[in-house]
Amino acid sequence: MSLESITENVDEAVSGFFEPIAKWLGEIVFYAVPVGGTDLPLIVAWLVVAGLVFTGWFGFIQLRKFRLAIDVVRGKYDDKDSAGEVNHFQALTAAVSGTVGLGNIAGVAVAVSIGGAGATFWMILCGLLGMATKFVEVTLGVKYREVHADGTVSGGPMHYLPKGLAERFGKNGKTFGKVLAVLASIMILFFGLFGGNLFQVNQSYAQLVSVTGGEDGAMGSSAGALFFGILVAALVGIVLLGGIRSIASVTSRLIPAMAGIYIVACLVVILVNVTAVPAAIGTIIEGAFNPEGVAGGVLGALIIGFKRAAFSNEAGLGSAPIAHSAVKTKHPASEGLVALLEPFIDTVVICTMTALTIVIANPASWGEARTDESIGGVTITSDAFETVLPWFPYVLTVAVLLFAISTVLTWGYYGLKAWTYLFGRSRTSEIIYKSLYTLFAVSGSLLTLQTLIDLADAVLFSLAVINIIGLYLLAPVVKRELNTFLEYVRTRKVGGTDEDKDEEPMKTTV
Repeated sequence: MSLESITENVDEAVSGFFEPIAKWLGEIVFYAVPVGGTDLPLIVAWLVVAGLVFTGWFGFIQLRKFRLAIDVVRGKYDDKDSAGEVNHFQALTAAVSGTVGLGNIAGVAVAVSIGGAGATFWMILCGLLGMATKFVEVTLGVKYREVHADGTVSGGPMHYLPKGLAERFGKNGKTFGKVLAVLASIMILFFGLFGGNLFQVNQSYAQLVSVTGGEDGAMGSSAGALFFGILVAALVGIVLLGGIRSIASVTSRLIPAMAGIYIVACLVVILVNVTAVPAAIGTIIEGAFNPEGVAGGVLGALIIGFKRAAFSNEAGLGSAPIAHSAVKTKHPASEGLVALLEPFIDTVVICTMTALTIVIANPASWGEARTDESIGGVTITSDAFETVLPWFPYVLTVAVLLFAISTVLTWGYYGLKAWTYLFGRSRTSEIIYKSLYTLFAVSGSLLTLQTLIDLADAVLFSLAVINIIGLYLLAPVVKRELNTFLEYVRTRKVGGTDEDKDEEPMKTTV
Protein backbone atom coordinates (compact mmCIF):
# COMPACT_ATOMS: atom_id res chain seq x y z
CA MET A 1 0.00 0.00 0.00
CA SER A 2 1.41 3.42 -1.01
CA LEU A 3 2.00 6.27 1.43
CA GLU A 4 -0.67 8.33 -0.36
CA SER A 5 -3.34 5.66 0.12
CA ILE A 6 -2.39 5.23 3.78
CA THR A 7 -2.70 8.94 4.49
CA GLU A 8 -5.99 9.13 2.58
CA ASN A 9 -7.39 6.27 4.67
CA VAL A 10 -6.25 7.95 7.89
CA ASP A 11 -7.81 11.26 6.80
CA GLU A 12 -11.12 9.56 5.99
CA ALA A 13 -11.18 7.56 9.23
CA VAL A 14 -10.38 10.55 11.43
CA SER A 15 -12.83 12.81 9.60
CA GLY A 16 -15.57 10.22 9.84
CA PHE A 17 -15.15 9.96 13.61
CA PHE A 18 -14.62 13.62 14.51
CA GLU A 19 -16.82 15.35 11.94
CA PRO A 20 -20.04 15.15 14.00
CA ILE A 21 -18.18 16.46 17.08
CA ALA A 22 -16.53 19.29 15.13
CA LYS A 23 -19.82 20.27 13.54
CA TRP A 24 -21.67 20.25 16.86
CA LEU A 25 -19.06 22.28 18.74
CA GLY A 26 -18.55 24.66 15.80
CA GLU A 27 -22.26 25.41 15.66
CA ILE A 28 -22.18 26.32 19.36
CA VAL A 29 -18.94 28.32 19.50
CA PHE A 30 -19.41 30.15 16.20
CA TYR A 31 -23.16 30.53 16.55
CA ALA A 32 -24.21 33.57 14.54
CA VAL A 33 -27.26 35.79 14.70
CA PRO A 34 -28.63 37.73 11.74
CA VAL A 35 -27.82 41.43 11.98
CA GLY A 36 -28.68 43.88 9.22
CA GLY A 37 -28.66 41.33 6.43
CA THR A 38 -25.54 39.42 7.54
CA ASP A 39 -24.53 37.03 10.30
CA LEU A 40 -22.67 38.09 13.45
CA PRO A 41 -20.79 35.28 15.26
CA LEU A 42 -21.45 35.80 18.97
CA ILE A 43 -17.87 34.82 19.85
CA VAL A 44 -16.61 37.79 17.80
CA ALA A 45 -19.04 40.08 19.64
CA TRP A 46 -17.81 38.61 22.94
CA LEU A 47 -14.19 39.47 22.08
CA VAL A 48 -14.98 42.95 20.76
CA VAL A 49 -17.16 43.85 23.77
CA ALA A 50 -14.30 42.80 26.07
CA GLY A 51 -12.01 45.16 24.17
CA LEU A 52 -14.52 47.98 24.55
CA VAL A 53 -15.02 47.33 28.28
CA PHE A 54 -11.30 47.19 29.08
CA THR A 55 -10.56 50.20 26.88
CA GLY A 56 -13.04 52.21 28.95
CA TRP A 57 -12.07 50.64 32.29
CA PHE A 58 -8.41 51.57 31.85
CA GLY A 59 -9.00 54.95 30.24
CA PHE A 60 -7.80 54.19 26.68
CA ILE A 61 -4.55 52.80 28.02
CA GLN A 62 -3.49 51.61 24.56
CA LEU A 63 -3.26 55.24 23.45
CA ARG A 64 -2.17 57.00 26.65
CA LYS A 65 0.59 54.57 27.58
CA PHE A 66 1.79 53.57 24.11
CA ARG A 67 5.07 55.46 24.46
CA LEU A 68 5.65 53.98 27.91
CA ALA A 69 5.15 50.51 26.40
CA ILE A 70 7.86 51.27 23.84
CA ASP A 71 10.19 52.41 26.63
CA VAL A 72 9.62 49.18 28.56
CA VAL A 73 10.39 47.08 25.47
CA ARG A 74 13.60 49.07 25.01
CA GLY A 75 14.65 48.03 28.52
CA LYS A 76 14.35 51.45 30.13
CA TYR A 77 12.75 50.02 33.29
CA ASP A 78 14.46 46.62 33.46
CA ASP A 79 15.43 45.06 36.78
CA LYS A 80 18.40 42.78 36.12
CA ASP A 81 17.86 40.72 39.28
CA SER A 82 14.18 40.00 38.52
CA ALA A 83 12.86 36.45 38.27
CA GLY A 84 12.13 35.20 34.78
CA GLU A 85 13.78 33.72 31.70
CA VAL A 86 13.68 36.32 28.90
CA ASN A 87 13.70 40.10 28.51
CA HIS A 88 10.70 42.20 27.48
CA PHE A 89 11.63 42.27 23.81
CA GLN A 90 12.13 38.50 23.62
CA ALA A 91 8.83 37.85 25.40
CA LEU A 92 7.05 40.14 22.93
CA THR A 93 8.56 38.49 19.83
CA ALA A 94 7.85 35.01 21.19
CA ALA A 95 4.18 35.92 21.69
CA VAL A 96 3.94 37.76 18.34
CA SER A 97 5.32 34.68 16.59
CA GLY A 98 2.25 32.78 17.79
CA THR A 99 -0.13 35.23 16.10
CA VAL A 100 1.71 36.56 13.04
CA GLY A 101 1.45 34.04 10.23
CA LEU A 102 -0.76 32.88 7.43
CA GLY A 103 -3.73 34.82 8.81
CA ASN A 104 -1.94 38.11 8.22
CA ILE A 105 -1.08 37.17 4.64
CA ALA A 106 -3.97 35.02 3.44
CA GLY A 107 -6.71 35.82 5.96
CA VAL A 108 -6.63 39.55 5.27
CA ALA A 109 -7.00 38.93 1.54
CA VAL A 110 -10.09 36.86 2.24
CA ALA A 111 -11.47 39.64 4.48
CA VAL A 112 -11.13 42.38 1.85
CA SER A 113 -12.61 40.02 -0.74
CA ILE A 114 -15.72 39.21 1.28
CA GLY A 115 -16.09 42.48 3.19
CA GLY A 116 -14.60 44.84 0.60
CA ALA A 117 -11.86 47.39 1.21
CA GLY A 118 -13.90 48.87 4.07
CA ALA A 119 -13.25 45.78 6.19
CA THR A 120 -9.73 47.17 6.66
CA PHE A 121 -11.03 50.13 8.69
CA TRP A 122 -12.97 47.92 11.09
CA MET A 123 -10.04 45.51 11.31
CA ILE A 124 -7.83 48.35 12.53
CA LEU A 125 -10.44 49.45 15.08
CA CYS A 126 -10.79 45.91 16.44
CA GLY A 127 -7.01 45.62 16.67
CA LEU A 128 -6.87 48.81 18.74
CA LEU A 129 -9.56 47.49 21.10
CA GLY A 130 -7.76 44.17 21.42
CA MET A 131 -4.72 45.99 22.77
CA ALA A 132 -6.58 46.69 26.02
CA THR A 133 -7.69 43.08 26.42
CA LYS A 134 -4.16 41.84 25.82
CA PHE A 135 -2.87 44.22 28.48
CA VAL A 136 -5.27 42.78 31.07
CA GLU A 137 -4.64 39.09 30.44
CA VAL A 138 -0.85 39.40 30.25
CA THR A 139 -0.66 41.45 33.45
CA LEU A 140 -2.54 38.64 35.18
CA GLY A 141 -0.28 36.06 33.54
CA VAL A 142 2.82 37.63 35.09
CA LYS A 143 1.10 38.43 38.41
CA TYR A 144 0.13 34.82 39.10
CA ARG A 145 2.92 32.96 37.29
CA GLU A 146 4.81 30.13 38.98
CA VAL A 147 8.60 30.42 39.19
CA HIS A 148 10.12 26.96 39.60
CA ALA A 149 13.22 26.02 41.58
CA ASP A 150 15.31 25.71 38.40
CA GLY A 151 14.43 29.27 37.37
CA THR A 152 11.96 28.31 34.67
CA VAL A 153 8.52 29.90 34.67
CA SER A 154 4.98 28.68 34.02
CA GLY A 155 2.07 31.03 33.41
CA GLY A 156 -1.18 31.50 31.54
CA PRO A 157 -4.89 31.08 32.29
CA MET A 158 -4.27 27.70 33.93
CA HIS A 159 -2.38 29.62 36.65
CA TYR A 160 -4.05 33.01 36.97
CA LEU A 161 -7.61 31.69 36.95
CA PRO A 162 -7.32 29.43 40.04
CA LYS A 163 -4.87 31.67 41.94
CA GLY A 164 -6.58 34.97 41.12
CA LEU A 165 -10.11 33.76 41.78
CA ALA A 166 -9.01 32.13 45.06
CA GLU A 167 -7.39 35.39 46.15
CA ARG A 168 -10.51 37.43 45.38
CA PHE A 169 -13.33 35.02 46.26
CA GLY A 170 -11.87 32.50 48.69
CA LYS A 171 -12.59 28.76 48.69
CA ASN A 172 -15.43 28.88 46.15
CA GLY A 173 -13.31 30.98 43.83
CA LYS A 174 -10.45 28.50 44.13
CA THR A 175 -12.68 25.56 43.21
CA PHE A 176 -14.25 27.41 40.29
CA GLY A 177 -10.81 28.55 39.13
CA LYS A 178 -9.37 25.04 39.19
CA VAL A 179 -12.18 23.75 36.99
CA LEU A 180 -11.60 26.59 34.54
CA ALA A 181 -7.83 25.96 34.64
CA VAL A 182 -8.19 22.30 33.67
CA LEU A 183 -10.55 23.18 30.83
CA ALA A 184 -8.19 25.92 29.65
CA SER A 185 -5.23 23.52 29.66
CA ILE A 186 -7.10 20.91 27.63
CA MET A 187 -8.16 23.52 25.07
CA ILE A 188 -4.66 25.01 24.71
CA LEU A 189 -3.10 21.57 24.36
CA PHE A 190 -5.62 20.44 21.74
CA PHE A 191 -5.23 23.55 19.63
CA GLY A 192 -1.46 23.45 20.01
CA LEU A 193 -1.28 19.98 18.49
CA PHE A 194 -3.69 20.55 15.62
CA GLY A 195 -4.05 24.28 14.94
CA GLY A 196 -0.69 25.59 16.08
CA ASN A 197 1.28 22.63 14.74
CA LEU A 198 -0.33 20.33 12.17
CA PHE A 199 -2.23 23.10 10.33
CA GLN A 200 0.78 25.40 10.07
CA VAL A 201 3.02 22.65 8.69
CA ASN A 202 0.29 21.51 6.30
CA GLN A 203 -0.34 24.99 4.87
CA SER A 204 3.33 25.93 4.58
CA TYR A 205 4.00 22.67 2.75
CA ALA A 206 1.12 23.41 0.37
CA GLN A 207 2.61 26.85 -0.38
CA LEU A 208 6.03 25.30 -0.99
CA VAL A 209 4.55 22.78 -3.40
CA SER A 210 2.75 25.55 -5.31
CA VAL A 211 6.00 27.38 -6.12
CA THR A 212 8.05 24.29 -6.92
CA GLY A 213 5.99 22.97 -9.81
CA GLY A 214 2.84 21.79 -8.08
CA GLU A 215 2.08 18.11 -7.52
CA ASP A 216 4.37 17.19 -10.41
CA GLY A 217 7.25 19.24 -8.99
CA ALA A 218 10.17 18.31 -6.78
CA MET A 219 8.18 18.59 -3.53
CA GLY A 220 4.85 17.29 -4.81
CA SER A 221 5.46 13.61 -4.09
CA SER A 222 4.79 11.76 -0.85
CA ALA A 223 8.55 11.45 -0.41
CA GLY A 224 8.86 15.24 -0.67
CA ALA A 225 6.08 15.66 1.89
CA LEU A 226 7.73 13.24 4.28
CA PHE A 227 11.12 14.96 3.86
CA PHE A 228 9.59 18.36 4.57
CA GLY A 229 7.74 17.07 7.63
CA ILE A 230 10.87 15.44 9.08
CA LEU A 231 12.94 18.58 8.42
CA VAL A 232 10.42 20.83 10.20
CA ALA A 233 10.04 18.34 13.05
CA ALA A 234 13.83 18.20 13.53
CA LEU A 235 14.12 21.99 13.62
CA VAL A 236 11.18 22.34 16.00
CA GLY A 237 12.41 19.51 18.23
CA ILE A 238 15.89 21.01 18.60
CA VAL A 239 14.58 24.45 19.50
CA LEU A 240 11.81 23.12 21.74
CA LEU A 241 14.34 21.21 23.81
CA GLY A 242 15.89 24.52 24.79
CA GLY A 243 12.65 25.84 26.28
CA ILE A 244 11.44 29.44 26.14
CA ARG A 245 15.01 30.83 26.15
CA SER A 246 15.77 28.94 22.95
CA ILE A 247 12.42 29.81 21.37
CA ALA A 248 12.78 33.48 22.31
CA SER A 249 16.33 33.53 20.93
CA VAL A 250 15.05 32.30 17.56
CA THR A 251 11.87 34.40 17.40
CA SER A 252 13.61 37.60 18.55
CA ARG A 253 15.69 37.37 15.37
CA LEU A 254 13.24 35.67 13.03
CA ILE A 255 10.11 37.74 13.59
CA PRO A 256 11.62 41.24 13.28
CA ALA A 257 13.55 40.15 10.16
CA MET A 258 10.61 38.56 8.37
CA ALA A 259 8.14 41.23 9.45
CA GLY A 260 10.62 43.84 8.26
CA ILE A 261 11.05 42.21 4.85
CA TYR A 262 7.30 41.86 4.47
CA ILE A 263 6.56 45.46 5.46
CA VAL A 264 9.32 46.79 3.18
CA ALA A 265 7.82 44.82 0.28
CA CYS A 266 4.40 46.32 1.05
CA LEU A 267 5.96 49.79 1.10
CA VAL A 268 7.63 49.15 -2.27
CA VAL A 269 4.27 48.31 -3.84
CA ILE A 270 2.68 51.33 -2.16
CA LEU A 271 5.46 53.75 -3.17
CA VAL A 272 5.51 52.56 -6.78
CA ASN A 273 1.77 53.31 -6.83
CA VAL A 274 2.06 56.36 -4.56
CA THR A 275 -0.35 58.39 -6.69
CA ALA A 276 -3.02 55.78 -5.98
CA VAL A 277 -2.61 55.98 -2.19
CA PRO A 278 -5.14 58.81 -1.53
CA ALA A 279 -7.75 57.04 -3.65
CA ALA A 280 -7.06 53.72 -1.87
CA ILE A 281 -7.46 55.31 1.56
CA GLY A 282 -10.66 56.95 0.34
CA THR A 283 -11.90 53.57 -0.90
CA ILE A 284 -11.21 52.01 2.51
CA ILE A 285 -13.02 54.77 4.43
CA GLU A 286 -15.91 54.92 1.99
CA GLY A 287 -16.16 51.13 1.98
CA ALA A 288 -16.32 51.13 5.76
CA PHE A 289 -19.39 53.35 5.87
CA ASN A 290 -20.93 52.89 2.44
CA PRO A 291 -19.83 49.51 1.05
CA GLU A 292 -21.21 48.22 -2.22
CA GLY A 293 -21.71 44.57 -2.99
CA VAL A 294 -21.16 43.47 0.62
CA ALA A 295 -23.86 41.41 2.33
CA GLY A 296 -25.23 43.48 5.18
CA GLY A 297 -23.68 46.75 3.97
CA VAL A 298 -21.84 48.63 6.70
CA LEU A 299 -22.55 45.95 9.29
CA GLY A 300 -21.29 43.31 6.88
CA ALA A 301 -17.97 45.10 6.37
CA LEU A 302 -17.71 45.75 10.12
CA ILE A 303 -18.32 42.11 11.04
CA ILE A 304 -15.81 40.80 8.49
CA GLY A 305 -13.17 43.27 9.68
CA PHE A 306 -13.76 42.50 13.36
CA LYS A 307 -13.77 38.77 12.69
CA ARG A 308 -10.45 38.86 10.85
CA ALA A 309 -8.79 41.00 13.54
CA ALA A 310 -10.15 38.93 16.44
CA PHE A 311 -9.00 35.69 14.84
CA SER A 312 -5.58 37.14 14.00
CA ASN A 313 -4.36 38.80 17.19
CA GLU A 314 -5.94 36.31 19.64
CA ALA A 315 -6.60 39.04 22.22
CA GLY A 316 -8.67 37.53 25.01
CA LEU A 317 -7.97 33.90 24.14
CA GLY A 318 -5.46 33.40 26.95
CA SER A 319 -2.64 32.03 24.80
CA ALA A 320 -0.20 34.98 24.78
CA PRO A 321 0.09 35.25 28.60
CA ILE A 322 1.91 31.90 28.56
CA ALA A 323 4.84 33.38 26.62
CA HIS A 324 4.78 36.78 28.32
CA SER A 325 4.83 35.18 31.79
CA ALA A 326 8.47 34.15 31.29
CA VAL A 327 9.63 37.79 31.27
CA LYS A 328 12.17 39.12 33.75
CA THR A 329 10.28 41.71 35.77
CA LYS A 330 9.05 42.54 39.26
CA HIS A 331 6.10 44.52 37.91
CA PRO A 332 3.37 42.48 36.16
CA ALA A 333 1.81 45.56 34.54
CA SER A 334 5.11 46.38 32.82
CA GLU A 335 4.72 43.29 30.65
CA GLY A 336 1.01 43.99 30.25
CA LEU A 337 2.00 47.28 28.61
CA VAL A 338 4.50 45.46 26.39
CA ALA A 339 1.78 43.01 25.39
CA LEU A 340 -0.59 45.71 24.18
CA LEU A 341 1.91 46.28 21.36
CA GLU A 342 1.18 42.76 20.10
CA PRO A 343 -2.23 43.44 18.48
CA PHE A 344 -0.81 46.72 17.19
CA ILE A 345 2.01 44.90 15.37
CA ASP A 346 -0.14 41.98 14.25
CA THR A 347 -3.32 43.76 13.20
CA VAL A 348 -2.84 47.52 12.99
CA VAL A 349 0.51 47.27 11.17
CA ILE A 350 0.92 43.94 9.34
CA CYS A 351 -2.73 43.19 8.53
CA THR A 352 -3.30 46.79 7.44
CA MET A 353 -0.19 46.78 5.24
CA THR A 354 -1.45 43.62 3.53
CA ALA A 355 -4.89 45.11 2.95
CA LEU A 356 -3.52 48.42 1.69
CA THR A 357 -1.15 46.62 -0.70
CA ILE A 358 -4.03 44.61 -2.18
CA VAL A 359 -6.31 47.64 -2.51
CA ILE A 360 -3.60 49.75 -4.18
CA ALA A 361 -2.26 47.01 -6.48
CA ASN A 362 -5.83 45.84 -7.27
CA PRO A 363 -4.78 42.50 -8.82
CA ALA A 364 -7.22 40.74 -11.12
CA SER A 365 -7.51 37.82 -8.70
CA TRP A 366 -8.94 40.18 -6.04
CA GLY A 367 -11.83 41.12 -8.30
CA GLU A 368 -12.37 37.50 -9.26
CA ALA A 369 -12.37 36.43 -5.62
CA ARG A 370 -15.40 38.63 -4.96
CA THR A 371 -17.46 36.15 -6.99
CA ASP A 372 -15.33 33.00 -6.74
CA GLU A 373 -14.61 31.88 -3.18
CA SER A 374 -12.29 29.10 -4.43
CA ILE A 375 -9.49 31.61 -5.07
CA GLY A 376 -7.15 31.39 -2.09
CA GLY A 377 -6.08 34.34 0.01
CA VAL A 378 -2.35 33.71 -0.48
CA THR A 379 -2.91 33.85 -4.25
CA ILE A 380 -4.44 37.33 -4.02
CA THR A 381 -1.66 38.66 -1.79
CA SER A 382 1.02 37.09 -3.98
CA ASP A 383 -0.55 38.57 -7.13
CA ALA A 384 -0.61 42.02 -5.50
CA PHE A 385 3.14 41.88 -4.88
CA GLU A 386 3.79 40.43 -8.32
CA THR A 387 2.38 43.56 -10.00
CA VAL A 388 5.54 45.37 -8.89
CA LEU A 389 7.94 42.63 -7.78
CA PRO A 390 7.61 39.65 -10.18
CA TRP A 391 10.03 37.58 -8.10
CA PHE A 392 8.41 38.32 -4.72
CA PRO A 393 6.10 35.26 -4.62
CA TYR A 394 9.23 33.23 -3.88
CA VAL A 395 10.18 35.56 -1.03
CA LEU A 396 6.58 35.38 0.16
CA THR A 397 6.88 31.61 0.25
CA VAL A 398 9.96 31.90 2.46
CA ALA A 399 8.06 34.34 4.71
CA VAL A 400 5.11 31.94 4.94
CA LEU A 401 7.45 29.08 5.84
CA LEU A 402 9.30 31.03 8.52
CA PHE A 403 6.16 32.58 10.00
CA ALA A 404 4.63 29.09 10.12
CA ILE A 405 7.68 27.56 11.80
CA SER A 406 7.78 30.35 14.39
CA THR A 407 4.10 29.71 15.12
CA VAL A 408 4.78 25.98 15.52
CA LEU A 409 7.60 26.77 17.97
CA THR A 410 5.53 29.13 20.10
CA TRP A 411 2.52 26.84 20.23
CA GLY A 412 4.86 24.00 21.12
CA TYR A 413 5.78 25.98 24.23
CA TYR A 414 2.13 26.84 24.96
CA GLY A 415 1.16 23.20 24.64
CA LEU A 416 4.04 22.14 26.89
CA LYS A 417 2.84 24.42 29.69
CA ALA A 418 -0.70 23.06 29.34
CA TRP A 419 0.64 19.47 29.28
CA THR A 420 2.78 19.91 32.41
CA TYR A 421 -0.11 21.56 34.25
CA LEU A 422 -2.24 18.49 33.53
CA PHE A 423 0.38 15.72 33.83
CA GLY A 424 3.20 17.19 35.94
CA ARG A 425 6.63 18.68 35.22
CA SER A 426 8.72 15.50 35.37
CA ARG A 427 11.44 14.99 32.76
CA THR A 428 9.61 11.92 31.44
CA SER A 429 6.38 13.87 31.05
CA GLU A 430 8.11 16.63 29.08
CA ILE A 431 9.94 14.16 26.82
CA ILE A 432 6.65 12.41 26.02
CA TYR A 433 5.05 15.72 25.06
CA LYS A 434 7.97 16.93 22.94
CA SER A 435 8.12 13.60 21.11
CA LEU A 436 4.39 13.72 20.47
CA TYR A 437 4.59 17.31 19.24
CA THR A 438 7.40 16.58 16.78
CA LEU A 439 5.49 13.57 15.42
CA PHE A 440 2.52 15.83 14.77
CA ALA A 441 4.83 18.15 12.83
CA VAL A 442 5.84 15.25 10.58
CA SER A 443 2.23 14.23 10.01
CA GLY A 444 1.29 17.83 9.16
CA SER A 445 2.87 17.55 5.71
CA LEU A 446 1.14 14.23 5.02
CA LEU A 447 -2.33 14.64 6.48
CA THR A 448 -4.97 17.34 6.08
CA LEU A 449 -7.22 16.34 8.99
CA GLN A 450 -9.39 19.37 8.20
CA THR A 451 -12.09 18.17 10.56
CA LEU A 452 -9.69 18.11 13.50
CA ILE A 453 -8.37 21.54 12.54
CA ASP A 454 -11.93 22.90 12.48
CA LEU A 455 -12.48 21.29 15.86
CA ALA A 456 -9.26 22.88 17.17
CA ASP A 457 -10.47 26.34 16.10
CA ALA A 458 -13.74 25.81 17.94
CA VAL A 459 -11.89 24.59 21.04
CA LEU A 460 -9.53 27.59 21.07
CA PHE A 461 -12.34 30.12 20.83
CA SER A 462 -14.21 28.24 23.57
CA LEU A 463 -11.25 29.21 25.72
CA ALA A 464 -12.07 32.88 25.09
CA VAL A 465 -15.39 32.45 26.92
CA ILE A 466 -13.67 31.00 29.99
CA ASN A 467 -10.73 33.40 29.89
CA ILE A 468 -12.68 36.64 29.51
CA ILE A 469 -15.00 35.77 32.40
CA GLY A 470 -11.86 35.50 34.51
CA LEU A 471 -10.53 38.81 33.13
CA TYR A 472 -13.70 40.64 34.16
CA LEU A 473 -13.54 39.21 37.68
CA LEU A 474 -9.83 40.01 38.09
CA ALA A 475 -9.74 43.44 36.42
CA PRO A 476 -9.47 45.27 39.81
CA VAL A 477 -6.25 43.33 40.46
CA VAL A 478 -4.88 44.57 37.13
CA LYS A 479 -5.73 48.17 38.00
CA ARG A 480 -3.80 47.90 41.26
CA GLU A 481 -0.81 46.44 39.45
CA LEU A 482 -0.94 49.24 36.89
CA ASN A 483 -0.98 51.91 39.58
CA THR A 484 1.96 50.24 41.33
CA PHE A 485 4.03 50.19 38.15
CA LEU A 486 3.16 53.78 37.22
CA GLU A 487 4.24 54.87 40.70
CA TYR A 488 7.52 53.01 40.15
CA VAL A 489 7.94 54.78 36.79
CA ARG A 490 7.24 58.14 38.41
CA THR A 491 9.86 57.61 41.11
CA ARG A 492 12.40 56.53 38.46
CA LYS A 493 11.71 59.75 36.56
CA VAL A 494 12.14 62.16 39.42
CA GLY A 495 14.53 64.75 38.07
CA GLY A 496 14.08 63.33 34.53
CA THR A 497 13.42 65.18 31.28
CA ASP A 498 10.23 67.07 30.49
CA GLU A 499 9.19 64.49 27.88
CA ASP A 500 8.74 61.93 30.67
CA LYS A 501 6.37 63.98 32.81
CA ASP A 502 3.16 62.68 31.22
CA GLU A 503 3.56 59.27 32.85
CA GLU A 504 1.83 60.12 36.13
CA PRO A 505 0.00 57.30 37.92
CA MET A 506 -3.73 57.01 37.30
CA LYS A 507 -5.89 58.49 40.03
CA THR A 508 -8.15 55.54 40.68
CA THR A 509 -9.79 53.86 43.60
CA VAL A 510 -10.24 50.12 43.59
